[in-house]
Amino acid sequence: MKQACDQDHRQCRSVYPARVLILPTLPRNGIVVVVKRDCATCVLTAPLVAQLHRTGTVAAVFTQDDPAFPEGMEALDDTALEVSWHLRIDTVPSVVRFVDGQETQRMVGWSKSAWQEFFGTDPSGVDVLSAVADVDALPDWRPGCGSKTQDYGMPERLAARYDGEVLRSRRLDVATTDDEMEQMYARGWTDGLPVVAPTAERVMRMLAGTARQPSDIVAIVPPNLVECTVEKVAINAVMAGCLPEYLPVVLTALEAACTSEFNAHGLLATTYFAGPVIIVNGPITRNIGMNSGVNALGQGNRANSTIGRAVQLIIRNVGGGVPGGVDRATLGNPGKVGFSFAEDESDPCWTSLATERGIALGSNAVTLFAGEGPRALVDQLSRDPDSLARSFASGLRSVGHPKLVLGFDAIVVVAPEHLRTFREAGWDKDRLRAEIMAALQIPADDIMRGVDGIAEGVPAALAGRVLPKFRPGGLWFVRAGGAAGMFSAIIGGWANGAIGSEIVTKEIAP
Repeated sequence: MKQACDQDHRQCRSVYPARVLILPTLPRNGIVVVVKRDCATCVLTAPLVAQLHRTGTVAAVFTQDDPAFPEGMEALDDTALEVSWHLRIDTVPSVVRFVDGQETQRMVGWSKSAWQEFFGTDPSGVDVLSAVADVDALPDWRPGCGSKTQDYGMPERLAARYDGEVLRSRRLDVATTDDEMEQMYARGWTDGLPVVAPTAERVMRMLAGTARQPSDIVAIVPPNLVECTVEKVAINAVMAGCLPEYLPVVLTALEAACTSEFNAHGLLATTYFAGPVIIVNGPITRNIGMNSGVNALGQGNRANSTIGRAVQLIIRNVGGGVPGGVDRATLGNPGKVGFSFAEDESDPCWTSLATERGIALGSNAVTLFAGEGPRALVDQLSRDPDSLARSFASGLRSVGHPKLVLGFDAIVVVAPEHLRTFREAGWDKDRLRAEIMAALQIPADDIMRGVDGIAEGVPAALAGRVLPKFRPGGLWFVRAGGAAGMFSAIIGGWANGAIGSEIVTKEIAP
């Protein structure tokens, strides 16, 4: 049978507890040695360990791979690695001393002087090792070997096996003949695309990506206002295809999405196109390999593709935001599967979005914007900043509708070739914003209802006024994209302010 964690809303305690669990096979007082045959240093020290055990100096010897090793003694079988896991053995041989049930001293590998100091001297003043074996015949030092608990995939399997109480989500058994993907689709867990089965081992591996406890409440997720734990986030991050190192970004993005300012519930319930757009800043983008260059808004990068998807799966699976239910988008957009990318911060002349929004330079941050899919902004002829800024303004007039103003915010993703035109002219982001905003002061008489035979527009009561396309704080700029191509992109927003959504930026916690 195969098992997967479902979306049952339970809580848990901790992952990989940083404590030694005293098992019945471990002495309250005495020395324990952990070895494996497949280790040259363990083989080197095996005769000495066996002799120390026979004399009672070593209370117990546990072997990870061969119950008949070391020869000449009766070692305790730890091929299931239970003792090694709870003792957090990373290297063999490991020598551990217990006093009153507590570990007081540990030594790994072989160092003649360290072992002699560890075991001390007998009543006659002779060191204990020399009293039982010809220590001088042994080399001065040999490195240890990796414990079998550290074999590939083993930490997650052992954590799921022996720290099973950490995961509190209900387990579902799936017959080996069943298709996991079809089972999850039938249960409504997917966004229509295949997802990764959230087995206990995969969830434990994902949880290793954060310092937070699995039982910690991350957010109250709309629309059903369900408490979402770190464990639930990890389950959906596994399903989305994330790596563990992405988890802090997913956690922070979910926190931002569930703020009243961002208003994820309203974003779900609206009939508009928009969904969460996640923009990531800081060194973490390089550490996890996010794309801010060629095709940054497209496919092909695992972090870009899965981080936004994980947030959307959480809103669906934990919060209940299912299309056709509370999610009432008339059309939606492909970005609602997941829309996340990194800002290119390689140009020191360009202030990053996170820094502009109050995050300290060099810190990691996530910004959420309620946006539609990107639309092209093409200008391959402008070589001076004034002309290019007016091109940008012309494209931005179409956000929402060319005859509607103030109700929609926008983000402009400025690609490097366009940015070069502004930078070489000495324009910074503030200058660019000011020039575009100035070019978007629109006479109300030109966009009133009925003008140009179009019923849509502003009411006649505004006649004679000049109106800005965007409210103050409603236009943002991000640098991203490939070095070639005189294109940029507009990400139009959903309704802003109290009736809609505000852009939200949060610093990423570990």
